[in-house]
Amino acid sequence: MCTQLFDPKVDYIFKNIFGSEKHPKILISFLNACIKSEHPITEVRIKNTEINKEHIEESFSRLDVLATTQDGEIINIEMQRADEKNMVKRSLYYWSKIFSGEYKGKGRYSSLPRTICINILDFKLLDEEKFHNVYILKNKENNNMLTDTLELHFVEIPKMKEIDQNDMLSLWTAFLDDPNNHKLVELEAKYEELHEAKIELARLSRDPKEAEIYRMREDAINERRNFFLETLDKGLKEGREKGLKEGIEKGLKEGRKKEQIKIAKSLLDILDIETISIKTGLSVDEVKELK
Repeated sequence: MCTQLFDPKVDYIFKNIFGSEKHPKILISFLNACIKSEHPITEVRIKNTEINKEHIEESFSRLDVLATTQDGEIINIEMQRADEKNMVKRSLYYWSKIFSGEYKGKGRYSSLPRTICINILDFKLLDEEKFHNVYILKNKENNNMLTDTLELHFVEIPKMKEIDQNDMLSLWTAFLDDPNNHKLVELEAKYEELHEAKIELARLSRDPKEAEIYRMREDAINERRNFFLETLDKGLKEGREKGLKEGIEKGLKEGRKKEQIKIAKSLLDILDIETISIKTGLSVDEVKELK
């Protein structure tokens, strides 16, 4: 019987495949495919390898991959499955924490490393056609780059329609979306790191202890998703109720205003402006405009 493979988009599984010290080639391959630098990454050191029970069960914990390269660059990879309507600012916030955390009140600002955040999303976020988009700091008018110290990547899995066997990022994205994709299976033998990732995923999927942790993490993620949806529904309901109340009040106010104007017009030939103002509640200037 074939083993049902775990979903590699679950952050616990993603971290065990791409953030494992046992499989540095997998991470290096993915990073080079994503960053596409003129100076390819040849070495990585993973900084947050530990995964404790509290992280697994806590729905708001982050199981990201944080690594440094041979050139001292810091790269953070986060897998996010649910659109919580805060992804861009969330990414900027975590970038700033990682970047400022390297300073620690000592040394020179000039020594702060290039810091890259890669966000892998199981939903559509950006108003862009491509599934992979990169953002850096540039001059608004002439497009000159200010610095390469800040770099944000967004990989939107649902936007990738077809596998491009000449683009390694396309292959990794396809693997995350569906590791059993028949076209991907045909290409595995050609790419050592992709084959290694598939083997590790299969190993994790067969392990009863890993299966228990996997279910725990899925439960935590679902709890967070449900919390977000309930909060969103509550906000929408309160917004609708507030809007309805404000609409009724506005309608009543406009209705009263129309009635005041109607009465005022009927009194123009009978009473003076000041008296009409007093009787209808309209201002003197409003009554004058009716003449």
